[in-house]
Amino acid sequence: MFARIITELGPWSWWVLGMILLAAELIMPGVFLVWIGVGAILTGALSLLFWEMGFWTWQLQAVLFAVFAGAAALAGRRLFKRLDADTDEPMLNQRSASLVGRTAVLQEPIREGRGRIKLDDTFWTVEGPDLPAGTRVKIVASSGRDLTVDAA
Repeated sequence: MFARIITELGPWSWWVLGMILLAAELIMPGVFLVWIGVGAILTGALSLLFWEMGFWTWQLQAVLFAVFAGAAALAGRRLFKRLDADTDEPMLNQRSASLVGRTAVLQEPIREGRGRIKLDDTFWTVEGPDLPAGTRVKIVASSGRDLTVDAA
């Protein structure tokens, strides 16, 4: 089936696949299908050059597509890692991590290691030593949605 599709569409089959993958990236963003699409377009560019050559079999095209997609993914990863610059808001979108160091009053006592505090407009589950409600606590660590506290 794969060989038949490539034969019918000719060198444009890779271009079509590349465009479909790029369009799919718009629908399902995640910056991964872009690199596979780039691999398909690069294979399509070579197909335009070598389509009539005897060595340009669908097996060679598939291998080159895999190599190009892998290389594009690695290059894209390196590019985005380099573009990941320091920011003036390092805790942006890490709300629980940004709470470390703050103090609060226990809304519910910590029993068996778990209780609740209210910070701003949100109730947070806390872990720490057993303490009665109304005790002032300091947030010392965060793990996902849970905060670890000690008596302040």
